[in-house]
Amino acid sequence: MSNTDFARILTRTVDELSDPESLKGLFHQHRDGNPLPSGKVLEEIISLARSIIFPGYFGKSSVNTRTIRYHLGVNIERMHKLLADQVMAGLCFSCANGDEHCDGACAAKAEATATALIGRLPQIRATLATDVEAAYNGDPAATSYGEIISCYPVIKALVNYRIAHELHTLGVPLIPRIITEMAHSETGIDIHPAAQIGHHFTIDHGTGVVIGATCIIGNNVKLYQGVTLGAKSFPLDADGNPIKGIPRHPILEDDVVVYSNATVLGRVTIGRGCVVGANIWVTESMEPNTKKYKKE
Repeated sequence: MSNTDFARILTRTVDELSDPESLKGLFHQHRDGNPLPSGKVLEEIISLARSIIFPGYFGKSSVNTRTIRYHLGVNIERMHKLLADQVMAGLCFSCANGDEHCDGACAAKAEATATALIGRLPQIRATLATDVEAAYNGDPAATSYGEIISCYPVIKALVNYRIAHELHTLGVPLIPRIITEMAHSETGIDIHPAAQIGHHFTIDHGTGVVIGATCIIGNNVKLYQGVTLGAKSFPLDADGNPIKGIPRHPILEDDVVVYSNATVLGRVTIGRGCVVGANIWVTESMEPNTKKYKKE
């Protein structure tokens, strides 16, 4: 191919890729100083969060009772700074029409949001401690809480989810979903940050679990690998587009167990104490303390 031919192809390709019609919905126009949230920085934030919540298991292994306040102080301060910057980026990303007042308003909200999240870390740790307990009590192969924290993918996924869920409730756009998708890539567990999950929650093995955005999960619930808590159908508007934001995923009340590869679809309620067997579909509500399983 001659240089002239290459130049012609290059020019045509650039023209086609730059055409406004081909960019609809695919192009984010940056304002000066307002980049997108950084996946790399969010990974560091989650790493810091894990080391703050479970000191000695993540981050510096040299932490001890004499140095823990120092390590926590340093990590929390850095997490706050990084988080404020990333929340700022997320808020500016969502500002419509390049609002000229975005910078000041977003900066103040980002600082307040990061501070609020830091203030919730003790409660997040307390809830995650119940999740560790549930995983330990629910697995006869587990030898210690330390093994659960160090090795079990559910704990890594739940740290991400519980941080992301708090950011979601604080009104942060984009970033909560990035954080839970990071856990999805790492563990194979896909939990939407908007889902509501109670204490003493665990997922055995974990790979392939999906928990939708409008799920409500009570306390002391256990899922196994491959479980889907999904939507049955999508109501459409007058133009044939899915209606956003309506409850469409299951409610699991307290003390429910859902075994591997079961699929629960739609806004159904699985009553307290129910057991959903492996490899079945559930599309209707279940009364409390009932069982549904695949018959031979």
